[in-house]
Parts: sequence; structure tokens; C-alpha cells
Amino acid sequence: MDRFLYGNKKLVQAKREEIKKLKDQITVLQQKLERYTRYGSGASRFPLPDMLQYVLEFAGSRLPGAPPCTQDLTPVAECQISETPPMQSRVTVTQAESAKVVASALATSRQEPANEPIQFPRLPVKVPEGHVPHEITKDEISLVVACLQRWREEVEQDIKDLNASIALLSQSIDQMYSDPLLHQVPYHLHAVLVHEGQANAGHYWAYIYNQPRKSWLKYNDISVTESSWEELERDSFGGLRNASAYCLMYINKKLPHFAAADYVNGQTQREVESLPLELQHYIQEDNWRLEQEVAEWEEQSSKMAQMDQSSPAESQDLSSSDLGQELSSSSSSERVAHSHSSEHAMIAKEQTAQAIAKAADAYEKAGGLAALNKMMLSPAMQGVILAIAKARQTFDRDGSEAGLVKAFHEEYSRLYSLSTETPTPQNDPRLQHVLVYFLQNNAPKQVVERTLLEQFADKNLSYDERSISIMKVARAKLKEIGPDEVDMEEYKKWHEDYSLFRKVSIYLLTGLELYQNKQYYEALTYLVYAYQSNLTLRRKGANRGANASLIALYRRKCLLKLNDAAAALFESSNELSVDEGVNILNELIIPCMHLIINNDTSKDDLDAVEIMRNRWCAYLGKDMNEDLQLKLSEFLPRLLDGSSEGIVLKEPPKIRPNSPYDLCSRFAAVMESIHGASTVTVK
Repeated sequence: MDRFLYGNKKLVQAKREEIKKLKDQITVLQQKLERYTRYGSGASRFPLPDMLQYVLEFAGSRLPGAPPCTQDLTPVAECQISETPPMQSRVTVTQAESAKVVASALATSRQEPANEPIQFPRLPVKVPEGHVPHEITKDEISLVVACLQRWREEVEQDIKDLNASIALLSQSIDQMYSDPLLHQVPYHLHAVLVHEGQANAGHYWAYIYNQPRKSWLKYNDISVTESSWEELERDSFGGLRNASAYCLMYINKKLPHFAAADYVNGQTQREVESLPLELQHYIQEDNWRLEQEVAEWEEQSSKMAQMDQSSPAESQDLSSSDLGQELSSSSSSERVAHSHSSEHAMIAKEQTAQAIAKAADAYEKAGGLAALNKMMLSPAMQGVILAIAKARQTFDRDGSEAGLVKAFHEEYSRLYSLSTETPTPQNDPRLQHVLVYFLQNNAPKQVVERTLLEQFADKNLSYDERSISIMKVARAKLKEIGPDEVDMEEYKKWHEDYSLFRKVSIYLLTGLELYQNKQYYEALTYLVYAYQSNLTLRRKGANRGANASLIALYRRKCLLKLNDAAAALFESSNELSVDEGVNILNELIIPCMHLIINNDTSKDDLDAVEIMRNRWCAYLGKDMNEDLQLKLSEFLPRLLDGSSEGIVLKEPPKIRPNSPYDLCSRFAAVMESIHGASTVTVK
């Protein structure tokens, strides 16, 4: 990268001027070379060495030892009269012989019918032995051959010298920047910025090299995923899609700030590891509590926003911009990273401490079911309350730690039993509790135990002396968990997967509800985002995500309904209606079709795509005004193009996340409605 540094400006400028002179010399030499390789003054030109060789072969045919022409060239076919004069031939016929033939032919023609062609007899001809010079002496032809041979050798040598000179000049240009003075500052490719789309619309993302991990990371909106050099090349070089790199960032390897971030992180980690174990646990716990506070603050802020807004459907941010390379969001916003594990641990905070006491009393008096029937609690909170209630006797007899162990095992047994139940179309146990999701997908034991322990450490359980003691013991247990016992990165990834699963479920349910109410445009947006997000989960395991075939089925139904609606608007010939139909195609139908084609496509999906395409191709054979023809010619190529170039899909409206209880109830209502073919009604 030395040639691009300001300090080398004069040296590089001199090199560039020298390169320009060398290129000018190459141009002159190439023009001279072309005079040899394309010789002649007419339209057709040939290499001069080949032409000299052909003449040499012609002249050499008269030299002694050349094989004579033995082919019988006596004409045996009839001569047909031609309107155009024949080309000059080396076959000779005397004038007297020609006159005799003509006289004989005329005499014969008087005796034969007029409609029969004149028959010419065969002529005796004198044929040369081959394509050779006619009259030339041996000395003359020897001189000509010698000259031709010398000229051909001279021409070939000139061509060889010209090619060698051009190659030498090209090599000098290639090595121009090999000067040691320009090899003082090594640079490292650090980041690549990519744009996909067109000048007026598109999507941006970045690849950044992570030095500690020795790998490329892809930053796409709020989604950060590990990538590879092959993917970077595929997106950056262009050709396959309408995407290419537009900015490359390099870092000077010699400057100390190149590894500054790595040094800070590594130095901080070493300093922490040098502390006593008790302080290390304190730092880890303090960092974890900070994440919980951030999550709690976000939750409270969302609740305040819900109170200020009239429409509950737009009350909380649950955006879909994390769909990454596969979808381009029309807008994105910066926000603090959300702690999914804290969200799951505190998802039942709407229930008060008084509910805990009421449930515990009801459990002692009337049993578990009666306790749960007295109030509407989330499944997670139900389990915690009942577990504490069941552990009362153990707590009173053996103390708070024994009470926690008893309550912990009670809740774990309940969740494990729930995870082994056979799901029904109206019930998905994974929506009830994060740990059901973990257990069904064989999450590590340490992740499961820490997640459950955090629920008993929830400060909202601090209602009476018994629950406060259990909460304090749970928090102490959390502090005792060292970094070697639980991989926190793995722990967070599992919670992120469950949050994405809940998001997919919410999108799916919202899309199905809208479909049932014939709001196909809005429904399709949610279903497409649900399907794309679900792909990320199902790549890790079939049970990680929602029912892909169900999402695909209603996505397909929405597409067909919308396509019919757009076609009807297009056929109306009303200007506003036609524009509305074309907008539906451009904004939703065409991007969705491209996404379907570029993913693992089923036969049903392909059939639906063909039906939609055929519907619009049928207009090509119909009479329509010029405006409709123009609009059809504009969007039809995009409709038929199977690539994912320039996909810009409108993001669905923001929706509020449901509590587990609401989500389970909503899921049951929607699924029952689908199977019963009745309109969805969720209270």
C-alpha cells in the first residue's frame, strides 16, 4: 500500500510517468506488430509469414524433384450455358476448334425441337500438370525461392523481436512498484463494505476481520454472524447477484493501534485472571446484573410506550432486521443488545408477590390445580410458585438451602415431564417455558441448570421471609458458578435461539390471524419474515424452529390470493387501481417469489410460482393500451427473473411480544381456527 501514501507522492508520481511512457512504447510496438500479423491493403488481411510461405510453395513447385500432377482433368460432364462469363482458366482451346464446335451445334439445333437444350460435344483440351508458374527458367525460380525464404526468415525474426520487446516492457511495468522503497508499509485487509441493489434503492452490509478469532464476521443490520473468505468473495466480486464491494479498508500492520483492541481485551482478561477467585466471581456476577438491569429497563420503557400508544399492535420493538443477507430492511435502528436470558428469567414479572402467597396458601388448602385456577399466571410463574409451595415443609424443617434444592427438583421434574409430552396441533409445550425448548433440543446440562436457578433468584420472589431466603440462596449459588463450569457464550446463544423461536411464533400467529381475516397483504409480510427467520433455527435442528411446512403453506396461499388481486386491479384499466396492482407486485409479490426460488424450494412452491408467472405472461397475447403495455414490460422481466438481485422487502409492523401464557392461548386459538376453518378470535 506504499504507493497510496502521501509521503511517497513524488516517487509514485515519477513511477506513474515512467509507466505511461512504457505503455506508449508498447502501443507503438503493437502497431508495428499488427502490420506483420494483418498484412494487406484490402478488406481481408493475413499474417505476412503465412503469405510468404504460400508464395514460396507456389514458386517451389517448378523446382526439380517437385511431384508432377497426375490427376485426370478431362471434362466428362455437359457444359451448361451460363449468363455470367466464366473465370479465366488455364485450360486452353484453340480458336479453330471453337468455331467447329459452334457450327456443329447450330446445325444440330435446326434438326431438334426448340425446347431441348443445345448439346455440345466433348472437347480435347490441354491441361497443365498443376498450379505452377508457366514460363520461368531454373535460375529465375531459384532466385525467387531464395528471396522468399530470406524474406520469411527476416519477417519471423522481426515478429519475434517485437513480441520480446513488448513482453520486456510489460514486465517492467509489472515490477515498477517492486522498488524496496515502496515495500516499507505492509497493510492488512480489515473490512469490506458491500452494497446490493441499484442506485436508488438497496441494502448495505460489512465484512470485518476479527483478529482474535482469525475469521471474518458479517455485520448485517443487528445480525452479526461468522462468515468465510469464500462468501466474502462471492458477495464482493459481483457477477452472480446485483451486489459488489464498494469500499475496502486496510490497516497498517506495523502501527501499534492495529492490535490495540486485542491488547486491551487480552490485557483486561489477564488482569481479571490474576485476581482472587472470589473477586473474579464478583466481577462476573456484576456484569451479569448489569445485563439484567438493561433488560429490565428496556422492559419498563416498552410498557410506558404501550400506555402512550393507542394501538397495541405497534407498542414494542420486535423488529425483523436480523434476517441478514436474505432480506433487506427498508430501515433499521441502533439499540442496545438485549439480554435474552434475562428476558426469559423475568418474563413473568407482571405477577406480584401477593400472587405467590395466594398460590401457596391455595396449594396447601385445595391442591395445585385449584391454586392455578384462582389466578391467571404465566406457565413459568406457575411452576416457580408451586415449587416453592411444595418445598415449605422441607424449608421449615431443614432450612433455606434444602428448601431451594427441593423446589429446584420439583420444578425441574415438572418441566422435564412437560418436554416429553407428545405435542398436539393446538399445543406446543416449547412456548410455555424456555427450559422445555432447551430440554427438547438437548441443551447442555449447565445451561439448563443455570437458567432454572436464575428463576429462583428473581427479586420479585422476595415477598415473605421464606421466599427471600430461597432467593438469597439461589443468588449465592449463581455466584459460586465459575467461568469454567458454564460457557457463557454458549449460554447466551441458547437464549438467543429461544427468543428467535418466540419471534417466529409471533410472526406466524400474526400472519395466520391476518390471513383468516382476509388481510393478505399484511399477512404475507409476517409469514415471509417468519419463514426466513425459521430457516436460521432449523439449520441447527428440526425441533429448533416452528412448523416450516405450515408457514410455507399459508405463505403460498397469501401469494396466490395477492396475485389474483393484483391481476384484477391491473385488468380494471383504472389508473389508480392499475398502479395499486403494480405496487403490490413490486413491493411484495416479486421479492417474495425471488426469496422462495433462492431457498430450498418445494414442488408446491414452484408450482405456485409458475401459476403466478403464467397469469401475467398471458397478457402478452392480449390487446391493451400503451400505458398497460409499458407497465407490463417494466415489471414482467423482474417477475420472470429467478435471481435474488436487488430484493428490498418491506419490514412488517412492530408487534408486542406476548407473555408465555398469552402466546400459548393465542397459539391454541389460531390452530383450532385453522383446523376448524373458523375466523380467529383471540381475547
